[in-house]
Amino acid sequence: MTTNKTDIFGQISTYKLLLITASVIFLLDQLSKAWIFNNLPLDSYFYPDSIQVIEGFFYIVHIGNEGAAWGMLSGQSGWLALFALLALFVIYKVRHSLELHRRIMQVSFGLLIGGIIGNLIDRLVHGHVIDFLDFHFPFQIPWIMPTGRYPSFNIADCGIVVGVVIYIAVSFFSPASPGTDESEEGKA
Repeated sequence: MTTNKTDIFGQISTYKLLLITASVIFLLDQLSKAWIFNNLPLDSYFYPDSIQVIEGFFYIVHIGNEGAAWGMLSGQSGWLALFALLALFVIYKVRHSLELHRRIMQVSFGLLIGGIIGNLIDRLVHGHVIDFLDFHFPFQIPWIMPTGRYPSFNIADCGIVVGVVIYIAVSFFSPASPGTDESEEGKA
């Protein structure tokens, strides 16, 4: 069975906001990580190698994370890369049930996909994810920040977290209704 160009461009048009959002997150993530890679030595957590943005609170560092969030599954970069590929495949296969006709869901999954691809590229190219945003707080939270230092993260991580939060919020608090301003452009 052949697919004609009209079908392909129709699908691109349908998922336009998702593709734009994913591309923006991916590009911001990769450009920021390229700058970190080229300007800060790996494991530049302390002065003079790190960049102090707000003294005692916000630093730019260069950390190689071979695990997932909060260092979970440390040393499992290969398995995490396979999991990322599986997640992308599942999103693709179930895309018709994800309410992607709604702009907010396209933004949600665009953030998620852009973040997944950004961290996947790191794992494939570097063998770890480049984390560089580092925050220190004057308080502690057991199991999350026992020292007051929040685990370093990156733009892709932000995309993933915000995408998931939007998805959960919309799923629980905003049922889709036909004819709302969230429906696909051109449908009125």
